[in-house]
Amino acid sequence: LCSNNNPYASFGATLARDEEQNLWSTPHDVTHTEADDDRVLYNMIVVRNQLDKDSEEWQKLNYDIYTLRQTRKEVRSRWKHILEDLGFQKEADSLLSVTKLSIISDSQNMSKARDILLKLSEETNIFPTSWELSERYLFVVDRLIALDAADEFFRMASAVYPKRPGGDRVEEGPGPLQS
Repeated sequence: LCSNNNPYASFGATLARDEEQNLWSTPHDVTHTEADDDRVLYNMIVVRNQLDKDSEEWQKLNYDIYTLRQTRKEVRSRWKHILEDLGFQKEADSLLSVTKLSIISDSQNMSKARDILLKLSEETNIFPTSWELSERYLFVVDRLIALDAADEFFRMASAVYPKRPGGDRVEEGPGPLQS
């Protein structure tokens, strides 16, 4: 049943390997380990894979990897939700896609993009409390500035993910948006 001529024989193994290394959104992007947050996750995966699966250290590291991935997916989902509500339904994924080849559209926007990203972090719950700001979102904010949508994105993020006193997160998810 198995043949060496089968071009799909390693398909499952390739998918599993891509899932291990798919640290963000582009499975075959070998540059994903260039960003600090990707490098941290990648290093955790490498260390976990060197441990015995029955060990307590492996289980703890596996849980930490899962938690980090889920947190990143949640943050990306929040950004995508707001982008779609702003009318970027078809463009949301491409706006959120950042690789080593991504560039800042205008170097003069860098300061404004940093300010908006910091403001999003401090004044909304779009990022979890323990989140370290990811450089990839700087690129996303730069794209929003170029589209003249950054301020509206911030307003919507403030409405959908408002900062609660004491840093509590909104658990029930986003409510209905009004135009």
